[in-house]
Amino acid sequence: MTTPDNATGQTDALAPEAATQKVAAQTWEQASADPQYRAAVVDLLGALAYGELSAFERLAEDAKLAPTLADKGELAKMASAEFGHFDRLRARLAEIDVDPEEAMAPFVAALDGFHRQTAPSDWLEGLVKAYVGDSIAADFYREVAVRLDSDTRELVLAVLDDLGHAEFAVEKVRAAIEVDPRVGGRLALWARRLMGEALSQSQRVVAERDALSTMLVGGVADGFDLAEVGRMFSRITEAHTKRMAALGLAA
Repeated sequence: MTTPDNATGQTDALAPEAATQKVAAQTWEQASADPQYRAAVVDLLGALAYGELSAFERLAEDAKLAPTLADKGELAKMASAEFGHFDRLRARLAEIDVDPEEAMAPFVAALDGFHRQTAPSDWLEGLVKAYVGDSIAADFYREVAVRLDSDTRELVLAVLDDLGHAEFAVEKVRAAIEVDPRVGGRLALWARRLMGEALSQSQRVVAERDALSTMLVGGVADGFDLAEVGRMFSRITEAHTKRMAALGLAA
């Protein structure tokens, strides 16, 4: 999964201020004694794993649209890194005695539906989708990660590392807009659509999984209260606005 760094629009403060968090101070072995927490983390890792597998497939497919061999090579390299992230998540699920396919299965329909609804029509739309759409999902998972046990948090943050797609996308999109400024209007509309679809998809994924929604809204672990949920989505929206500015597009 791709996500930008500070140079290209990442905000430094997507997560809440550090606070005393009981679960966040525990290891997986300690925290997973709570069956609800364990179920929620399995859901989270399953969703992430399928997201990474989908990202691998998309980047490999997008490489076919790339205008140059160098661009194809860059996307192929990123696709390979995404598969590496998927493999880490799959291995972790197996390590905690969970069938990776069973953990991913509940999220296939929602994620595949999102990708069908946001299939890019060309190379530039594919770049914007990977930069904007995937980054919104990554912001959401980063928000959740700060409330997880230390072992799970480390893994989640590692697989959300930027793979260089942010810088690559910004460079290519800005160059295209310089050549033809009309491209900017089309891509701005596309990015706004991605924002709405990505947020809706994140909310659907959580709402459909009882363990995950209970964890997020204060039931287990160090969950959000309803006011914090609102602030979380405000932070995600703010980060999206910064990424749009980095691309040279209006939010």
